[in-house]
Amino acid sequence: MADWFETHTASIAASRPEGDDGTAPVYATALGSLYHGKSEEVLRSRSLSIHAGKVQLVMTSPPFPLSTKKAYGNHTQDEYVSWFACFAPLLRDMVTEDGSIVIEIGNAWMPGKPVMSTHVLEAFLAFLKKGDLHLCQEFIWYNPARLPSPVEWVNRERSRVKDAFTRIWWMSPNERPKADNRKVLREYSRSMKRLIKTGKYNAGPRPSAHNIGAESFKLDNGGAIPPNVGDVDGIPSIDGTISQGQFERTMEMIAEYEQATNLLKAANTLSSDGYRKFCLDHETAVHPARMPASLVEFFLRFLTDEGDTVLDPFAGSNTTGAVSEIMGRRWLGVEAEWRYAAHSIGRFDPERITSTCKGVTVQARKDDQAAA
Repeated sequence: MADWFETHTASIAASRPEGDDGTAPVYATALGSLYHGKSEEVLRSRSLSIHAGKVQLVMTSPPFPLSTKKAYGNHTQDEYVSWFACFAPLLRDMVTEDGSIVIEIGNAWMPGKPVMSTHVLEAFLAFLKKGDLHLCQEFIWYNPARLPSPVEWVNRERSRVKDAFTRIWWMSPNERPKADNRKVLREYSRSMKRLIKTGKYNAGPRPSAHNIGAESFKLDNGGAIPPNVGDVDGIPSIDGTISQGQFERTMEMIAEYEQATNLLKAANTLSSDGYRKFCLDHETAVHPARMPASLVEFFLRFLTDEGDTVLDPFAGSNTTGAVSEIMGRRWLGVEAEWRYAAHSIGRFDPERITSTCKGVTVQARKDDQAAA
């Protein structure tokens, strides 16, 4: 496989050249294209509108409603609700009748106050209503490596704990969109494997009013159905002393907890990935709010098949497009910030790039360059 450090090089302009065809993608592969511009405008352009009704999944993380402006183009809280809701009909028009819209969005806090803002929830409800969409399920993404925030209340005043999760809303125009949880099964816990092997467990009624059948858990279905919040490191504290005799059972309990908990865990701490190295090599900032690849992979497996089309209208560093490319999905991305759009090409195998705009040039390294 080719890469940006051994076989190819890229030259990227500081800004999109004047006179460049704004409707042309920043770069494209045989499977997808990344466009530069405001999403609300690009989605209405011919380049994207020809895909209306053909997108199986919209997977995105829009800018959060923060109290101050950030480099990646967030809106302030007062303007956020109406801005966010305006995308609902646009995105609904893009998806198939059994398609899905999955949106990950962070929490917000009131400016200068140790209280959370409800703007995120208000924006979500407005989006749901304006798009006439069904809420299929809510997920939680727990980021164990997230820095303590809000700093004023967590670090200085010490009156709040670290805000370390974001919500993921799965919506659709259809009550039963295309989805298959058999494609995202998790490995059984050790205790479940033992139960299937022995066929022994306590059947009968439970205090919760559930009645466990004598044959209910004997069948091996290939794995455990994941919860809407699973795959986590955030286990309860085991800082207390554990005797040698307790150690094995403690580790087993931890493994079982990891299977049962409802947290989607994905930390953005990988500092040596190709995209980061590409940005450092080109002396540009890494996108500060990158979506974890594992999160994208989960929903692509769950809600799409190979050959389906995936759209990210707030592409950022284009994690969605890169994962879609690897998994054989067609993809479309839109990013408003030129530097983030252009440098996201670093996520792709350079030999898969089929075209670029005038501001981006891809070349194979000469033999002497490669040798150096």
